[in-house]
Amino acid sequence: MPISVRNLLGATLLWVATSAAQAQPLTLDSALQTAFANNSDLAAAQWEIDIAQGGRQQAGLVPNPVLSVDAEDTRRDTRTTSIKLSQTLELGGKRGARIDVASRAQDAAALALEQRRNTLRADVIDSYYGALRAQERLDLAQRSLALAERGLVVANGRVTAGKTSPVEATRAQVQLSEIRLEFNRAQMGLTDAYRRLAASTGSATVAFQTVATQSLPQLSAAQLLARLEQTAELRMAELQILHSEASVGLEKAQRIPDLDVSIGSQYDAGARERVNLVGVSMPLPLFNRNQGNVLAASRRADQARDLRNATELRLRTETRQALDLWQTANTEVRAFNQQILPAAQSAVDSATRGFEMGKFNFLDVLDAQRTLIAARTQYLVATAQATDAWVRIERIYGDLARF
Repeated sequence: MPISVRNLLGATLLWVATSAAQAQPLTLDSALQTAFANNSDLAAAQWEIDIAQGGRQQAGLVPNPVLSVDAEDTRRDTRTTSIKLSQTLELGGKRGARIDVASRAQDAAALALEQRRNTLRADVIDSYYGALRAQERLDLAQRSLALAERGLVVANGRVTAGKTSPVEATRAQVQLSEIRLEFNRAQMGLTDAYRRLAASTGSATVAFQTVATQSLPQLSAAQLLARLEQTAELRMAELQILHSEASVGLEKAQRIPDLDVSIGSQYDAGARERVNLVGVSMPLPLFNRNQGNVLAASRRADQARDLRNATELRLRTETRQALDLWQTANTEVRAFNQQILPAAQSAVDSATRGFEMGKFNFLDVLDAQRTLIAARTQYLVATAQATDAWVRIERIYGDLARF
């Protein structure tokens, strides 16, 4: 019996702790930490660093010696047996050139991981602010529903008092039905946004009940463009130049033939005589001097330089476009918050009071309500554009908190 009580108490405490955790709003930092810990693609990308380390280790190894045994004549009494140990001596700096190429591959693996983290971060931010917009959309739909319900009450009251036509009540009921449909769509949109956010963090289920409000950071065009060379994509483009140049060095080193040195012993059973063997061999580079591979590697280096310049131009253009979109959207959001939405709300309140006093008909109330609903919809569009601009910049620069 005591064991059962302890189990029940433990289960109760676990349920309380889980419920309390779910009741806490999900923050952006928590979402990002969960995504970095759970994302399978990111975990797979991290193995590339170890793979590149293996390539670097292999590039630094020297060729193995070769042991050979030759026997001339199958008769024991007249057989000549030779034992040789050969070693290839790499000339022209081939080993150093291989190490240089492999080291560039290591750097590329680290940068690729950084790019993958930036992409994941941007995806989580996009989903997070999508959930925030869905919450705000539902909140605005609830406010619109309250306005429509109030309008219906006012219209029914005036119809009952015989001060207006029953058509006004019908119009109010139609308006209320339309807003209820929008409210239902907002609820479904919020559920879908929560699921997409949970999926972006690597979770199959939604373990939170709400998303904490998070303000967007302030962006500076001068600061961002000044740090363009620090972006992972541009650094990767510059690294590709270094990797291509290292490949050119390796191909040029391959033009120099390697030297094979061998030592051994030969025993002649017929003469009962043993002699020492010393050999040196080297290919003569008369026809194949690796000129084709050198040419191809040189052109790849030229291509990498052009691609680097194209990448910089594209990133500068994308940054300016995103900043323009950011500034326009932020201006619209401020205008909605400071002027448009308060004025539209005031118009609805005035039209409703005027309708109650018999100064306006219900069409004026409906028109004011629809204007407010349209303004709220445009406000959500502006916030979505601002978020989209931020996400585009995050994909390029990574964590903007560093700036």
